[in-house]
This record gives sequence, structure tokens and C-alpha cells, in this order.
Amino acid sequence: TLSHQTGDTMNQSKRPITDELLDQLLAGYQKPEDLIGADGILKQLTKRLVERALDAELTHHLGHDKHGPVSNAAGNTRNGFSRKKLKGEFGELPIEVPRDRHGTFEPQIVEKHQTRWNGFDDKILSLYARGMTVREIQAHLQEMYGAQVSPSLISSVTDAVADEVKAWQSRPLDAVYPIVYLDCIHVKVREGAVRVKAVYLALGINLSGEKEILGLWIAQNEGAKFWLQVVTELRNRGVQDIFVACVDGLKGFPEAIEAVFPHTSVQLCIVHMVRHSLNYVSWKRRKEVAADLRRIYQSATADEAELRLGEFEAKWDEDYLPIGQSWRRNWARITPFFDFPPEIRKVIYTTNAIESVNMSLRKITKNRGSFPSDEALLKLFYLALRNISKKWTMPIRDWKAALTRFTISYEGRLPQQ
Repeated sequence: TLSHQTGDTMNQSKRPITDELLDQLLAGYQKPEDLIGADGILKQLTKRLVERALDAELTHHLGHDKHGPVSNAAGNTRNGFSRKKLKGEFGELPIEVPRDRHGTFEPQIVEKHQTRWNGFDDKILSLYARGMTVREIQAHLQEMYGAQVSPSLISSVTDAVADEVKAWQSRPLDAVYPIVYLDCIHVKVREGAVRVKAVYLALGINLSGEKEILGLWIAQNEGAKFWLQVVTELRNRGVQDIFVACVDGLKGFPEAIEAVFPHTSVQLCIVHMVRHSLNYVSWKRRKEVAADLRRIYQSATADEAELRLGEFEAKWDEDYLPIGQSWRRNWARITPFFDFPPEIRKVIYTTNAIESVNMSLRKITKNRGSFPSDEALLKLFYLALRNISKKWTMPIRDWKAALTRFTISYEGRLPQQ
């Protein structure tokens, strides 16, 4: 900020812009390009205002006006201008930056080495987060703003997010998450040859019922060892307890989470179970099989659900034996949600909350054949998740009822308020 010596200038800027001034500026205005075009009034006015502000900053730095007597002890004076072009919504804006002889002037409105308006990098990141490639961003900025931006500049802006990603991935987490969902999305990455990799997301529901992405991991070699690493990382970042972990049948994950959080109930996602089961069924009979499966998981109690499973097996084992076998084999992981009232069971037994996130991620990756590296993939997903999470302003549905039940079912495990 400028000091008292430039206070009058600052106060003048707060005065209302008069109609007379606007009339002067718009004299000769005939078409929109005269106002917002490449050489329009807005661009010219921005240039003049920025240059006047820079001159006011230099006046404050030196302690005397342009043609006034030198008043600083060092005898420092003005020393012409340097020229630069700022990229922004006006395209490229050429400005003259005043200099001093001693080289001690540090402008604030346009800092040394700055070549882009504040906020312009955010526009690049916003476009990148929506899945646009570097060349698409380059074309968009040229078309919208007339700003010629090199692919290397766009890459350097997005690469600067890498440290932010590392800090986010290692940030401290809450001590307790009543529910954690875990799911994955498959993406192609070029490593010499193109490989399909699984990107796993952990979505936690905190004690306020708010959704929070806890982290994302790229599975090089999925299995129990990988999941143990993920769960241990959550523990190291401060998570002390998880009441229910809802997963989609990921091999090795239930055992890994129970090794680190032995009191956590592991709930297989019912939606995934049904979807997997229907893979065995012909299109003509899917509706009927799905209805019979619904009778199982919508039962009032676990005992009733087991009876309904027996009825399902009696009806369908001859044609679709693997379905009943799969539900029997995973029964202990399917039934934990029956410990809760019907109105909050759906909060627990489905990974819909995280699947909606994955759907958004798939939208931004569908135009890309593959990613050049794991780092590029993490960078895009982080920026996309940052955008997605801005919309999470309310607790999940029926959270108060769920929390009340958690308080009863997990007595002594909730932090004291």
C-alpha cells in the first residue's frame, strides 16, 4: 500500500466517476469494438491508469514529484522507462514501467518480472481443471482475449501446482471420520507403452456430515500391500478412528483396514454387489433378478435378509449359481449396515457419494486419450477435485439421524465436544 504521501491520490480514486467524465471517454463511441476491442477505450484506460499508478508509486519511493527538487538523502532520481507486455483479459497490454537510477524501486501494482495480470494464471488453471489440453487452452486464450500464450508458459503455470498437490496429500486429517468411502477410476498413462492405471480416492464424511477428499493414490501394483500403505498413511496423518469403511470389493482392502483400524466395520457397497451380480444375467431377466436382490438388502433385519438370500438361491442357482455364491462368500461384509435404522442405511451401504465425484472426473478425462505421466494425472485430478469440493456446502442427507445413531452404537469413540 502507498503511504500518507500518496493518500490524496488514493482518496481521489474513491470518488464517484461522474457522467461528465464518462461522456468525455465515450465521445466518438459508435460500436462495441470502440469500447472493448483490441484498441478500445477500456484497454487504453487500463494502460493509462496502471502507468499513472506506477508513477505515483515511484513518486512515493523517491519522495519528490517528477519535476520537483530531489528530496531523498541518496540523491535518487527518475531514470526513464522500461517496457513490458502484460497478458490478460485485454490480450497483450504494453505498458511503460518507470525506473530509478539506483534500481531500488520495487513496483507493487506490476511487480518486477511480472508478465501476466494477477488472476490470469487462475484462468489457465481453471481451464486445465476442466480437462482442456495445453493446446486447447492456448487456442481459447487467443480466441477469447487475443493473448498469445506459449505451451511452455501454460505448462509452467500448471506445473507450479505440484508442490500444492504434495502439501494437500500430506495435510493433517481429523481424528475421527464416521464413514470413509473408497473407490477408483481407471485412466490411461503413457510410460513408453500406454498402461491403464487405477486412481483411488478416499472420501471421508467428517463429524459435521461434510464430504472431504482425504487423498488420491495411483496404484502401481494393487493388492494388500498397496492398501496397507494407503491406510497407514491415513493413520500417520492423524486419523485415529473410522466407524464404517464402505468399499467396492477391492481385494486386500478389508484386511488392510482391519490391520490398522481393528474396530472399523467394513461394508461392501451394495450397488457394486448388485452390478457385479447382474453381469451374469441376460438382459431379458435383469429386471427380475435385480428386484429379487433388492428384497435381500431392503430387508428389515440381517436375519430376514439371510432368509431372502436363501429364497434367491432356490430360485436362481440353477441358472446363475455364481451370484448366490458371491453373496454368501461376502455376507459378513454385506450386512454391517443392518445395525442402523432404515432411514440412514443408504448413507452407509453405497459409495454413491464418491461415485458422483468419479463421474465428474470421467467427464474431464474423456477427451484425453492418455496422460503423459503420473504427475500430469495427479495435477489434473487435484485441480478438478478442488473445483468439485467447492460445491460441498451442506452436510450429506439424513446426517443428524446418522450421527445420533453413531453416538449410540460407538459410545466412547466420538470426541468429547
